Amino acid sequence: MNKNEFLATLRERLNGLPEEDIIKSIDFYGEMLDDRMEDGMSEVEAVSDLGNIEEIISQILSAVSLPKLVKEKVKPKRALKAWEIVLLILGAPLWIPLLATVILTALAIYLSIWSVIISLYAVDLSVAICGLAFVGVAVALLFGGQFVPCGVVFGAGLVCMGLAILLFFAFNLVTKGILWVSKKVLIGIKGLFIGK
Repeated sequence: MNKNEFLATLRERLNGLPEEDIIKSIDFYGEMLDDRMEDGMSEVEAVSDLGNIEEIISQILSAVSLPKLVKEKVKPKRALKAWEIVLLILGAPLWIPLLATVILTALAIYLSIWSVIISLYAVDLSVAICGLAFVGVAVALLFGGQFVPCGVVFGAGLVCMGLAILLFFAFNLVTKGILWVSKKVLIGIKGLFIGK
């Protein structure tokens, strides 16, 4: 694929984005191709060096906000006729609650994802605090002359603190996974708006 074919394909695949974003993306990737060709690559090598066009489109979509895409999609291409305005007004008792339901459902899902992440770190913090509390109790038992219970409680404190460290790294991986999946879902939703 040469430069012109690549940019034409990119323009076609980004159809549905605001025109300013399409032009900005085409100019950006056109300059990248020009820079690579100035460095001695052929057009075909420069295009293949950019990577898969699907990944490029995903990167562009992740940079465009969802409200901007929705606004572009619902923006009328022509002036509304009188009968269309009347239908919108008469249908408002139906479409406004449906729109509110969709928006509130999306918000609830978003908040649920973040509450899962916050809950994971709350569990980790509570295990760490338990470990510190056990160590504090062990010190009190040591000064009270109770050596065997002191050793048991101190060991439990060390186990809790070690578990808190392991949970921290595990929860970091889980959080990265959740955020990766939510990013892919958001890119998929944005792709629906541009017909990708």
